[in-house]
Amino acid sequence: MDAVLLAHRAQLIRFLESHGAGDAAEDLFQELWMRVTQRPTGPVANPLAYLYRAANNLMVDRYRADRQSRVRDQAWTEARGGMDEAAPDPNAEETLIAREQLARMDAALSALGERVSRCFRRFRLDGIPQKQIAVELGVSLSTVEADLRRAYAALLVVRRQSDDA
Repeated sequence: MDAVLLAHRAQLIRFLESHGAGDAAEDLFQELWMRVTQRPTGPVANPLAYLYRAANNLMVDRYRADRQSRVRDQAWTEARGGMDEAAPDPNAEETLIAREQLARMDAALSALGERVSRCFRRFRLDGIPQKQIAVELGVSLSTVEADLRRAYAALLVVRRQSDDA
């Protein structure tokens, strides 16, 4: 399988590019390589067709992850409930409650580890694209997405606890 991957590397990258991978085609080819070489397979009658099918499945997985990311971001924005609109200045009690909730959220993020916390802050607070965060942290884009999912889940727990209190 390694020989077929190497022999058809350029064609597989073009296939990934033409199916929406764009600049990430090289990264996806590496992911394809990892998937195909790490999983034991029996004899494959047509290895090239097998690789194209695996590449297509990889693109489907990527599309689903992107869609899930957009849905999660939209839900997060809706959950914030128009916080971007001008609001009257909070009173002392509201300020104290907000600071306490911020401290709980900060603690929840910190408990997830430095990478998850940094990933969340870079994406949500600094507005850095996930792809750039992946490069900065030296991890894959799917790792950044997984870290963001973990951060959102932890913050949702904190928010629900605050709502229940």
